[in-house]
Amino acid sequence: MRPMHAWRAMSGIVLRELYRFVRQRERFLSALVRPLVWLFIFAAGFRSTLGVAISPPYETYIAYEVYITPGLLGMIQLFNGMQSSLSMVYDREMGSMKTLLVSPLPRWFLLTSKLLGGVMVSLLQCYVFLGIAWFYDVQAPWVGYLTVLPALILSGLMLGALGLLLSSFIEQLENFAGVMNFVIFPMFFLSTALYPLWKLQESSPFLTTLARYNPFSQAVESVRFALYGQFDLTSCLYTTA
Repeated sequence: MRPMHAWRAMSGIVLRELYRFVRQRERFLSALVRPLVWLFIFAAGFRSTLGVAISPPYETYIAYEVYITPGLLGMIQLFNGMQSSLSMVYDREMGSMKTLLVSPLPRWFLLTSKLLGGVMVSLLQCYVFLGIAWFYDVQAPWVGYLTVLPALILSGLMLGALGLLLSSFIEQLENFAGVMNFVIFPMFFLSTALYPLWKLQESSPFLTTLARYNPFSQAVESVRFALYGQFDLTSCLYTTA
């Protein structure tokens, strides 16, 4: 496989994912509405109950909206990874996937290109969400919007790969929707996306242990530290693994 041929094939698959996402306005709106509802409605109702004390990487007391922002970025990537895998199941069921499979390119290359396309879509969603949050005074340091990019790419690859793994075992579109919900909600709620570990520790040490070793928690923490110009080696290693 020649490098130029590989580049053209990969860019074609990635651009196809981007074009598909841009054309589907409902998907774009739902991808933004979901985290914004959590940020402005859920956070307003639970601000006093789930107030967050000073904890790394924060150096002062922060509002609850600031704390959950990295978790909502992770939620965007989690839903997008599952949505991209859902589209793969749809393509396989409708027959359009056969067009790619008959090409001389190896299957691992096609899956990697599909994964990169999903990551690009999730990055677009994440930065639009950060832009809207910034106008509502939920802001990070300016440098954080650059340093968070590698963490978002890493977490997007991990969550997208999880979705592709699920899609490889599920053949029917209806079954994937049920499995997707079974995976998304436990991963999201049993993590540090909405509350720190010490809050869980107060109620259940067992749930705290599950949340600590939840891969989604590690992805959220890597994004959280990167958004404030810091590097959390442990979270990055867990996410990479």
